[in-house]
Amino acid sequence: MRLVTYEVEHKGGLGVISRDGKWVYPLRSLDMDYKTMQELIEGISESEKQLLEYVSGQDPYKIRGAAPIEEVKFLAPIPNPKQDVICLGINYMAHAEESARYKKEAFRGERPYAVYFSKRVNEAVANGEGIESHSDIVADLDYEVELAVIIGKEAKNVPEEDVKNYIFGYTIINDVSARTLQTQHNQWYFGKSLDGFFPMGPCITTVEDIPYPPKLSIQSRVNGELRQDSNTELLIFDIDHIVSELSKGMTLKPGTIIATGTPAGAGMGFTPPKFLKPGDVVECTIEGIGTLTNPVVE
Repeated sequence: MRLVTYEVEHKGGLGVISRDGKWVYPLRSLDMDYKTMQELIEGISESEKQLLEYVSGQDPYKIRGAAPIEEVKFLAPIPNPKQDVICLGINYMAHAEESARYKKEAFRGERPYAVYFSKRVNEAVANGEGIESHSDIVADLDYEVELAVIIGKEAKNVPEEDVKNYIFGYTIINDVSARTLQTQHNQWYFGKSLDGFFPMGPCITTVEDIPYPPKLSIQSRVNGELRQDSNTELLIFDIDHIVSELSKGMTLKPGTIIATGTPAGAGMGFTPPKFLKPGDVVECTIEGIGTLTNPVVE
């Protein structure tokens, strides 16, 4: 099932998208009083999940408060993450090659260890909202479509074969990046963490809804031009490895967001580079989740 944080007629709440993708059913009509997606992730029971799965297949006229999807404004599923987002750097081999080319480094063709970094997010950017260009300090604004994993229960010392049991679901993020700031500071935190650099959404697809491990088409487009086109099965370090390795040294809390890396085709990978500018529209699409669309604004 696909869960959303949304507004309709200036009223916000949580909802489940109908199986045909045409309606949003409010959780409050099912006597589920979760105020935020974070609260839902922390507290939802298996019986509530089963109820939501059942309801998503019902006729909309049987559901109090059902709203046609075209009348709904989707907010970021987790608008204010409790922690910094954990990100994977260079986790598709083709992106590793283009990154080395852009930085004029030798490409060795192997990645023995995962590269982890954090991304500060004060407020996630919803589907349809603008990506701030920060043109006063950023001249090389870039996009990165990524599959994000959302942890569903406290994870510590999790063996790889058990990782699926700790995942709540998946969403799309655009890991917006300021390339010069990344390289100038010799680390990625500042260049990845400016305000408006975390578009997220449009929904969370629960782990039960996608065959595991996920082998999903992942694409990005800028102004309709296909830029990135790959599959999540090409991750160098897969989800089992990532969650298991991280959980050996830290406790992953419910609601933790892990961005698994971007494939080749980011703006820096072209010759000359194709960076974003105000007025551009970025679409990030992942099979089974949907499309996250954001314009670039001043």
